[in-house]
Amino acid sequence: MPETKNIKNAYVFIDGNNLYHNVKKIIKPSYVDFVKLSEFVCSHFEYKRKLSIYYNSVPSIADGEKLYYEHMKFLDETSKLPNFDVKTRKLQRHPTKDALIEKKEIIDNLDFCDKCQPLVETMCNDCIGNVKKREKGIDVMIAVDMIDFCLIKNECDSCILISGDADFIHALDVIKNSGKDVATAFIPQGYSYELREHHKNLIIGKNLLMEKCLKDYKTI
Repeated sequence: MPETKNIKNAYVFIDGNNLYHNVKKIIKPSYVDFVKLSEFVCSHFEYKRKLSIYYNSVPSIADGEKLYYEHMKFLDETSKLPNFDVKTRKLQRHPTKDALIEKKEIIDNLDFCDKCQPLVETMCNDCIGNVKKREKGIDVMIAVDMIDFCLIKNECDSCILISGDADFIHALDVIKNSGKDVATAFIPQGYSYELREHHKNLIIGKNLLMEKCLKDYKTI
């Protein structure tokens, strides 16, 4: 009898923010089918997908009700995909570097005493100068979950990361050094060379993305 190959099961961790900002340079991000993407990547590495977890930030309703409710609808629909989970963090607002410089110049010119100046600086951090939105905490959440599900809870044989961010290298190293399979996949844009050098990788070029990972025409 032919030998039966033991197919390892995999958890797929999708860095939604990173994917969105890079995919939009190629196609409209809403065209991507996350189930097809997950299954295609697992198939490439000869794994069986057990679960995909999609990570994304949640905008503030202050940024506009239309944007907020459309995004929440998208996250709700994604959470209902087969063998899918969604995890989120609020989109934080942080002063830009220029705003911090501007703040310092303004406060210095007001000639506060040594006791008052630190207090004023603390109070003004979020209210002087321009403010930009920043995705905060998502990377940490992904790294912690990869170690938790793959090692501590031991729920899968293989860890697949869909992200181009080199910040995940150390977490992936820990998982690999503990005897688990590790692989990454991403589109060419934003796919860290260092990340590709460290672990098995799949570059999903435009043709592969269009052929294997898009929603059916009727659902777009």
